[in-house]
Amino acid sequence: MIICEIRNINLTFAAQLKIKRRMTNPFQLLGISDDVVNAVKDLGFETPTPIQEQSIPVLLEGTNDFVGLAQTGTGKTAAFGLPLLELIDFKVTKPQALILCPTRELCLQIANDLKNFSKNVANAHVVAVYGGANIMQQLREIRQGVQIVVATPGRMLDIIGRKAIDFTNVKYVVLDEADEMLNMGFQDDINDILSTTPDDKKTWLFSATMPAEVRRIAKNYMDNPVELTMGTKNTGNVNIEHEYYIVRARDKYAALKRIVDFNPEIFAVVFCKTKLDTQDVAEHLIKDGYNADALHGDLSQQQRDKVMQRFRERNMQLLIATDVAARGIDVNNVTHVINYSLPDEIESYTHRSGRTGRAGKTGISICIINSKELGKIRQLERIIGKQFTKAELPTGFDVCEKQLFSLVHKVHNVEVNNEQIDQYIPRIMDEFADLSKEDVIKRFASLEFNRFLDYYSKAPDLNAAVGDDRGADRGERGAGRGRGSEGYTRLFINLGSVDEFTRGDMLSFICNNGKIGGKSVGKIDLKGVFSFFEVEDDVADKVFEGFKSVEFNGRQVRIEKSGDGGRGEGAGERRGGGERRSGGFGGERRSGGGGGYRGGGDRRSSGGGSGRREGGNSGGGFRDFSGRSRDDKGGNAGGPRREGGNREGGSGERRKKW
Repeated sequence: MIICEIRNINLTFAAQLKIKRRMTNPFQLLGISDDVVNAVKDLGFETPTPIQEQSIPVLLEGTNDFVGLAQTGTGKTAAFGLPLLELIDFKVTKPQALILCPTRELCLQIANDLKNFSKNVANAHVVAVYGGANIMQQLREIRQGVQIVVATPGRMLDIIGRKAIDFTNVKYVVLDEADEMLNMGFQDDINDILSTTPDDKKTWLFSATMPAEVRRIAKNYMDNPVELTMGTKNTGNVNIEHEYYIVRARDKYAALKRIVDFNPEIFAVVFCKTKLDTQDVAEHLIKDGYNADALHGDLSQQQRDKVMQRFRERNMQLLIATDVAARGIDVNNVTHVINYSLPDEIESYTHRSGRTGRAGKTGISICIINSKELGKIRQLERIIGKQFTKAELPTGFDVCEKQLFSLVHKVHNVEVNNEQIDQYIPRIMDEFADLSKEDVIKRFASLEFNRFLDYYSKAPDLNAAVGDDRGADRGERGAGRGRGSEGYTRLFINLGSVDEFTRGDMLSFICNNGKIGGKSVGKIDLKGVFSFFEVEDDVADKVFEGFKSVEFNGRQVRIEKSGDGGRGEGAGERRGGGERRSGGFGGERRSGGGGGYRGGGDRRSSGGGSGRREGGNSGGGFRDFSGRSRDDKGGNAGGPRREGGNREGGSGERRKKW
């Protein structure tokens, strides 16, 4: 009898425990307080993501250094932000946590998230410190008292240099997007900042990829850190499908328009390599009637905020961005990521594709390539552990059909404002009195269908077969001759690989000083002490003018036509041992019509560059292998070298190349 009663008591207790667990928010079970949990619930989050579920209990102990490896869009901000809010003493109005991140957008995103998480916590103060904003306002907020500082390295160093902040009470330092901070050349800046923090602080490092540089930073800054890897290192988000289209380089822009037209509800980020290409593609899309805009490092903070606000509010369909500018974009329901040109670093693809498929949603990552880049797709498959699907660009008829039924679907689901429309119904009915229901439907549908059909009736097939490289690498045709390709002028420059130039560095150097766009540059043939490059004939004089008084490392930079001044086919090319064909990201810079119902005609746009990399506000400031700028003055673009989130300069041969 007694045994039965005990058993009944145990069963009752187990049932009560089960009920309690069902009633308890999962974040509470992880150890997060009610005030913070309620704020998280108000934001619509009910269940922790895998990275949050695994990391929060470890970080709440507050006794270990930590390395967390997880893809973008998996909730890393809450993974470190929620434990910070539990560990910090908000009665003390001095900095107790420092979060470093690479860009302004990411800095603002993290700060806003932490403010939302802590809205029910008394006396909680979070300050975002980043370049491009009023530093005096940021200083005022710091002086008023703050517990958490979220900062880009450049602006943080400026404030430290003014002796305007005291980090002696800092207990936790978070390095978010550590791989990108290192790739942007912030290694020394991070060293300088961390030297002002206590030795006994705990360092938490979060990253989407784990290159050797991140492994080194963990070794240098941490003591036996707890490591957590969600999935396999550098793998892609399982919710993202990966596709590629093979086109001739001259058809790249037309292919982009065709993809957009075939997806009427597309809400996408389109990635280009350089600021100039980004602006160029965006301008052409806008002229062709697409709702697009560009996001890159040359925009002011006000301009960047305006662009991002339009995108977040879905008042813009296509955001054309560079890799660096797009870091920190946390926008829900991005349907597609389109790689208009493949990134220079393999790891960057992971970050790009992570803009879609966020928070458990699905997404599609598309690569527009020429047949010579097929090997790079195979490399990406090995790195991210997912197979890419070779897709065929739709025909003109396919696009017309898709757009037509998208219109029909919109009509079927449109919300009717009876109060406003009723007054016009009698006149509308009179207008349609001589038409049957079928006639009205046909004519209404034909309004849109005819427009698409007219545009696409003679649209060519843009798909290119593997091995069809016609127009794919215009720069290689004419290699070995002392003149440029057709339509291009071949130039000599007295800088080369011994000056630690990569092709990407050289491209930025030419564009910044010559005041030309990347699409105007053809093949770049980098040699030892000199190089050759091609520019379109109509910008050659502009390049000569731009380089009239340019110096590099104290010596005059000289530009000559190949074959002039004892160079070219004479001494110059023979000194180089003759021309060699080089790979890299060669590509024709012209692309034309054949896609995009909103506008037509041939458009000049950017194909791949020759191994090009992001230019940036550092202009001609090229980096050595530590990622540090060797020329703090930069090029003609000018600007402070360490401006957080506004640096798209080449980062040296730091990351894994193709």
